[in-house]
Amino acid sequence: MGVIIIDEIELKHHLMKLEEELLKPEVRSHPDRLNQILADDFFEFGSSGKVWHKEGDYNNGLSNREMILSEFEIRFLSEAAVLATYRIHDKTRSQKTLRSSIWRNNNETWKMIFHQGTLTD
Repeated sequence: MGVIIIDEIELKHHLMKLEEELLKPEVRSHPDRLNQILADDFFEFGSSGKVWHKEGDYNNGLSNREMILSEFEIRFLSEAAVLATYRIHDKTRSQKTLRSSIWRNNNETWKMIFHQGTLTD
């Protein structure tokens, strides 16, 4: 069952919570939870330059790292699509990245369809 979002502030909070959840080791290593958050057609341009797809690449979960999210913002692309942008400090690898995700609403359930990480200073 999806979460009904009332306004932009509530949606921003909801999507930020989902993004933060994707940073947690217990979620990153749990394919069933990843399946609930990532759309079937999800793909990612990783900060390494590698292209990742949900099917095949994430079946066994994601790598576990200690990461901190900051400067989270959203912009509507349509009534059913939102661009989220933010920064990540990956303490495990001593890296900082700019991140962007596209979220799609399908029957009141928001799922990530695209993600990109770009290394920064």
